[in-house]
Amino acid sequence: MAERLSNREGIKGMANPTRYGMERVAYWLQRLTGLGLLAYLIGHIYETSTIVNGKIAWDKMLEFTQTTQGHLFLTLVIGMCVFHTANGIRVMLGHGGIGVGKPGQPEYPYKAASLNYKQRLCIWVSIALAALAMMYGASVLFGE
Repeated sequence: MAERLSNREGIKGMANPTRYGMERVAYWLQRLTGLGLLAYLIGHIYETSTIVNGKIAWDKMLEFTQTTQGHLFLTLVIGMCVFHTANGIRVMLGHGGIGVGKPGQPEYPYKAASLNYKQRLCIWVSIALAALAMMYGASVLFGE
């Protein structure tokens, strides 16, 4: 009984990106960016609702976005949005069977790779698009 329980790693084992490769990294980035965008949406609704308190309250709330920290935060939000969208499209296409490839006969020795090169390429393209969008957003926000 003790030997069976010793194999359980819990959340640490589940979150280990080296165990499952790029697929697990994309999984965690998708979840984290989704939670980040949800937090941004709630904060944005709160921030927008301050307009009902008058122009002074609205201007005071907008002062945060005109700081360096505000620009960095908005740059991060741009990156989260682009990655979450691009990776979500990849996942939807994969569930529809596009870019997955044909299943093969399992032969010994078994290969543990669950993603083919097209899926891996799409993950890297999602990351690259997010990085490019963040660089463009930073150049606009910080004024080149």
